[in-house]
Amino acid sequence: MLRVGGRWCWQDRDYVQHQCELQSNTEELSSRTSSLPIAKIACDGYNWKRIMIYITVGCLGFLVIHLFDIVSLRRLPGAKPVTWILGSGLLVYALVMVSLQSNKLPLPTWSTWLGWALLSISFLLLMYSLFINLPFRKTYIATGIGDRLITTGLYALVRHPGVHWFILVLLSLILVSRSSLLLIAAPIFIVLDIVLVILQDKFFFSRMFNGYDSYQQETPMLVPSRQSINAFINSLKQQFRT
Repeated sequence: MLRVGGRWCWQDRDYVQHQCELQSNTEELSSRTSSLPIAKIACDGYNWKRIMIYITVGCLGFLVIHLFDIVSLRRLPGAKPVTWILGSGLLVYALVMVSLQSNKLPLPTWSTWLGWALLSISFLLLMYSLFINLPFRKTYIATGIGDRLITTGLYALVRHPGVHWFILVLLSLILVSRSSLLLIAAPIFIVLDIVLVILQDKFFFSRMFNGYDSYQQETPMLVPSRQSINAFINSLKQQFRT
């Protein structure tokens, strides 16, 4: 006979002990699960609110960057540098803040060093494709659109090489910061970046650059082909010769 809830009742002692062990194991499993980074995100409303704010800021950055093509077509004086600086600033701010959050992934130490190596390479390639391979002043400062279509260098490989380097930057940031929140933000930003270049490719660049329709037929959008790889290699050879 056992006393349960203020009453005496007949109950098998082994059965009661088994139930207690089950309850103890359940509580231990719940405790371990709640210590995982992803579970912390799910249970912590404050983190969810904060991550949504940062994701919204990043999305706003992509929207402002999209306005860059519109102001270029409309030839609004002084609007180009404002839009790309503001849009890029919002996106960078969102990435930095998400990376600095306290929820960390249990990654090994060597992954951090790998992340720094990838970040250095991908960031340099991103800067090269956006600000060196393209004429900086005519693309980002001068009113209106550039005077010619760039089809050499990385742009002989694919029409939007910046997408690849942006994805690598995000992956390397995950390794460097070990931020579990970045696992949520990164896919959203990657999708937005791809949507942005699709809109550019379909609605804007053919109106901005002469010969873009032919460029679309010769060079793939994101996935390199054998022909575009050969064109990229030939472009590099010509640059080294000059």
